[in-house]
Amino acid sequence: MQEQESLWAGAAKRIITPNPLLPVSGGMGPTESAREKRGELTARALFLQRGKTKVVVVGLDLLGFPGVLGDRVRARVPRVAAQNILIGATHTHSAPDCYAFPDGKGGHTGDLAFMERVCTLAAEAINEAIDRAQPAYLKIATGEAQGKIAYNYYAPELYDRRMSVIQALTPEGKTLATLVNYAIHPEVLGNSVGILSPDLCGPLCERLEERAGGMALFMNGAQGGMITADNRSLDRPKDPQKGYWEDARTWDECLRIGHTMADEALRILAKAPVQQKPGLFCRSLSVTFPVQSPELWAVVTQSPLGYPHGKGKDHTIQARLNLVNLGDAQILTIPGEALPNIGFYLKRKMAGAHNLLFGLTNEAFGYILTKVDYHSFPRYEYVSRTSLGEQTGEILIEKCLELVRTSPKPAG
Repeated sequence: MQEQESLWAGAAKRIITPNPLLPVSGGMGPTESAREKRGELTARALFLQRGKTKVVVVGLDLLGFPGVLGDRVRARVPRVAAQNILIGATHTHSAPDCYAFPDGKGGHTGDLAFMERVCTLAAEAINEAIDRAQPAYLKIATGEAQGKIAYNYYAPELYDRRMSVIQALTPEGKTLATLVNYAIHPEVLGNSVGILSPDLCGPLCERLEERAGGMALFMNGAQGGMITADNRSLDRPKDPQKGYWEDARTWDECLRIGHTMADEALRILAKAPVQQKPGLFCRSLSVTFPVQSPELWAVVTQSPLGYPHGKGKDHTIQARLNLVNLGDAQILTIPGEALPNIGFYLKRKMAGAHNLLFGLTNEAFGYILTKVDYHSFPRYEYVSRTSLGEQTGEILIEKCLELVRTSPKPAG
């Protein structure tokens, strides 16, 4: 493919479902056996190019995908600069562990062969997306998603209802790819029901592909602490005083929420203008984070994946942040699960007509809190304990704003 002054786009996907099925992970701690599968786990890649600038966005149906594995994928894609390949996890709680969490017995909960297979297939999807690239226009839109989709488990109304949608089209109007960005935990099923699944993300993408054509992919947002799928059975209260209900942990509920999200994405996108010559810009920044959490430091130092980290008393890790301008949209990546107040603040300070946050992207090390939230309430005990530390949110905000401040503004 020759360099072009117009935007080019290509998309491709691979199925990464293990066969035979592997145990599934809902986070640190023991995995649970999977007796069946619902839907397929996938690697979905969107390639974008304008002039010499090339960017890849990858969505994987996994709980998380550490940067050390992402670098294996990037090494297999020599046609794109490694720092311009953004790899995110949907955060389904019904997929195998790709962190290789220490099990406390000298072993770990991951399957290294599966992880290597995911890396191979993700790279295949990217390379096919590059090969399939063709001239493209864009439609980009943001709006509040309606319906019973998500809520904040800790405080029901404190969540971001905004959904952003990016669609790449041929000049003739045929859909090449539709990307949905929304903050939600895909844990309708969870890891305790014996099902391996992309959860709501599978039905979301399948519905979009059925109704719009092309390939669909989902990139999560600032869904930490605890923006989750609204699978509450409101006729079955569990603790009325605290406002807790029993959950519907069924595939039918995954279908309902995923299909609702897809329909809302198309509704939000319907009146968006076509951007015929959208700009494309990408830059990255390597950021050092201190690690206060003994649990996460054990993951970093004891996992067989070989996470790069500080030595001796230097308990630090590094993660890469990206800023992408695409048309009149601006995208920032988050290397974990940022709480919604961080998401709202970053979007307010960003420079696009549409501001997107790609959570669990390039890295996926725990929750990200501001220092005033860290260990502030009993409810935040778990998210604080599984955060890198008190300064994680402060550093993230500072470096994201530095990227925004020192980068050109988006141009549709």
